[in-house]
Amino acid sequence: MASTNLDLVRSLYVAWERGDRSSMDWAHPEVEFVIADGPAPGSWTGLAGMAEGFRDLLSAWQGWRPQADDYLELGSERVLVLDHFRARGKTSGLEIGHTRTEGAVLFHLRDGKATRVVVYWDREKALADLGLVREVGSEGS
Repeated sequence: MASTNLDLVRSLYVAWERGDRSSMDWAHPEVEFVIADGPAPGSWTGLAGMAEGFRDLLSAWQGWRPQADDYLELGSERVLVLDHFRARGKTSGLEIGHTRTEGAVLFHLRDGKATRVVVYWDREKALADLGLVREVGSEGS
């Protein structure tokens, strides 16, 4: 059911926004984790693979915190989260805020579990890949 999937994804972001990434109960054991773009694109499979992919994603940052800007249900089995993040570069100490951090995460969900998670550093690439066109004047334009 779509609203259950949306509730699941919203609960993930609530935890992630607090800095809690400890639970993997939401992911299917054979989940596919994809980083579609950005500095280190890649693909991992399974819970251990997803944990490795997240470690790679976060390895350059301290205090990484995503924040959801919007949730879009795409049919009954997909939820797209438009998000941004804040963090500090581990090496540079540079504080990253709202400057060029607008991304998206696409969750494929079945039976209450994420079967595929696709992370986009570039929100516009996510929208283009999904064939979604943002209206002029919409949030983030």
